[in-house]
Amino acid sequence: MKSIQFISYPAFIMIILVVLLGQSCKSHPVATDTSAYILPDSIAKILKYDTIKDCPLVRTISLSGKVSFNEDNVVKVYSVVSGNCENIRVMLGDYVHAGEMLGKIKSSEMAGFRNDLNNAKTNMQVAKENLDATQGMYKSGLASRKDIIIAQAAYAQAGSELNHARSVLSINGGNMNNDYIIRSPIDGFIVEKNITNDMAIRADDNTNLFTISDLKNVWIIANVYESNISQIHLNDSVRITTLAYPDKVFKGTINKIMNVLDPTNKVMKIIIKLPNPGYLLKPEMFANVVVINHEQQEALCVSSSTIVFDHSQNYVLVYHNNANIETVPVQVINTLGDKTYITGNLKPGDRLIASQTILIYQALNS
Repeated sequence: MKSIQFISYPAFIMIILVVLLGQSCKSHPVATDTSAYILPDSIAKILKYDTIKDCPLVRTISLSGKVSFNEDNVVKVYSVVSGNCENIRVMLGDYVHAGEMLGKIKSSEMAGFRNDLNNAKTNMQVAKENLDATQGMYKSGLASRKDIIIAQAAYAQAGSELNHARSVLSINGGNMNNDYIIRSPIDGFIVEKNITNDMAIRADDNTNLFTISDLKNVWIIANVYESNISQIHLNDSVRITTLAYPDKVFKGTINKIMNVLDPTNKVMKIIIKLPNPGYLLKPEMFANVVVINHEQQEALCVSSSTIVFDHSQNYVLVYHNNANIETVPVQVINTLGDKTYITGNLKPGDRLIASQTILIYQALNS
């Protein structure tokens, strides 16, 4: 026996487990009488154990969805004039700043706005000279007070028309070359682009030139089939994974439920708003959405590592002592991460083996 003490624990344990595995047979366990097997103390000391608890039952529903830009923080850019596009400076996915030039449109309408401004300036100059002349004549007694009032009114009207012409040209993004300048109204990414150089644009076309979103927050739009609608609630917690980041879980809550079905796919849409640090989530990415539904009831919950699956049946190993380990069949209600909800001939407080369960199970039922 002394010589055995010099064998390291890991090596000794592996020898024992291999022997146990070699003794296993192919028979399916029917009874739970395992009194013939005694778990060695050396193995029992290093095993992990779990205690059955009563926990609020949590069910999960898996949905498919996609990443979309936040519609509350998106700006679509249109043209208010007709003409030909040129000097388009941005591409899809580019980040732009508010006021930055995206491109320009050569337009005869802009030439008209410029002409209106020049005419307004001329009229303003004429009205000013007329007012000055009338005031001089009034001082000399050659004009009446009424003539002064008429000249002042004409001057004021000319000033108003000049301001209007300047505003029209400014609103329409004009410059000294009669170009319509397309500018970004916000900071953000170009998420849609429907314009190219030399492309003809019509002011009455409802197609937007650009769509800009800051992508600091995104929407996850998920599809809910009719059979799951009753299990979906506002503010339910969700966990989201993507193909691009399979090991990263994005957590959020259901922010909006569309209470109508899509007539094509016969699904109800839900929206989850997520912060997007580092711009990891891109519009049109596929998303797997798991909705966590907290029900108003309790169930037995155990560590997922305690479950053994064999011959289409789940089992747990109830540890009473080294000579009394019971194999108990259970039904799995749901698994959420490392926690599994079960039903079976068990009670809270029962102690379960939570490591090396497959090898011990095989040894028990050999």
